[in-house]
Amino acid sequence: MTITGNKGEWSEIYAFLRLLADGKLHAADENLNRKKDLHFLIIKIMREENKGLTCEYRPIIETGEVEIYLNGRQMKKMSAADFNREADVLLDSIVNGKGSSFKIPRIETFIRDIYVNKLKAPSSDKSDIDMEVHDIKTGLDGPAGFSIKSKLGSQSTLLNPGNTTNFIYRVKGLDRSLIEEVNSINTPRKFKDRIKAITDNGGELIFHSMQNDTFSENLKMIDGQMPEAVATMLIGHYSDAATKCVDLSEYVSRLDPLKRSRKNYVYKIKELLSAIALGMKPGTEWHGTSDASGGYIIVTAEGEVLAYHLHNRDEFMNYLLNNTKFDSASMKRYGHCILYEEEGELRLKLNLQIRFI
Repeated sequence: MTITGNKGEWSEIYAFLRLLADGKLHAADENLNRKKDLHFLIIKIMREENKGLTCEYRPIIETGEVEIYLNGRQMKKMSAADFNREADVLLDSIVNGKGSSFKIPRIETFIRDIYVNKLKAPSSDKSDIDMEVHDIKTGLDGPAGFSIKSKLGSQSTLLNPGNTTNFIYRVKGLDRSLIEEVNSINTPRKFKDRIKAITDNGGELIFHSMQNDTFSENLKMIDGQMPEAVATMLIGHYSDAATKCVDLSEYVSRLDPLKRSRKNYVYKIKELLSAIALGMKPGTEWHGTSDASGGYIIVTAEGEVLAYHLHNRDEFMNYLLNNTKFDSASMKRYGHCILYEEEGELRLKLNLQIRFI
């Protein structure tokens, strides 16, 4: 079967090839610039193409080679220069790729020759690539799973929308005769205009609950009042007061629904973004652990492969805060920003989606 993929999927293979070519994982600062004083040596990259078939790729920097093993048996030894050359070709192909999904025959031939038969190896967690790395600062070796995000295509999503990410509000003070009028607003800025129509006519949005109890409990793992804080930020986003997470953190701290300090809000929002990035899923019970145990790898628009290892967690959290935004999901698909009546009161849902800038 021919291998096809979108820019994000091909970017995962690009990172795989580039890391094997370099033999190093370079760390990023909070502005996504390479840190000159910090990198991790790659001992091996592991892929399980099929259940029971483990492939290991071991870059040997001293000899400029990459050794390939299947279930512990060495199968090939190749020049790291080959990986570097094919990574260059793949980068150019991704940048110039057309359509939502496309083929790259040359790269397909190369990766099949190194026992890669699919763009994404199967995984039950949020890690896209599993490695064993050596921390040159601590001298420690250990396995680490990393999530990969790419800036080579459209901006990727940190939190996908779904019915699980709906927040429910009571609408107080709005005459029920206006329900149809508000719900009929279908302007290019319909989210903002519907919220404005509600507030201009005396309506007030008061957080009631989350549609999904599991996501609610997950947020409460970060802070018992996290749902209320995010609910306030959602009103800020859909009313067009702010969209970027860094600005929404200022918005919620000004309104101060939880009676907290500004630094408390900012820190909790960083914690939320980090938890989502490293493993928390809305509809799955979360125990506070990280599936991407190593951290985050980002393929930059220039083709650099940089990492936020959990050892430099503060810079990772700052990067997330400054480089993400709330986005407006489909109104029809998720049934939100539509007035309705339930239990004798007027209600409205707003959907949470978070995307990279």
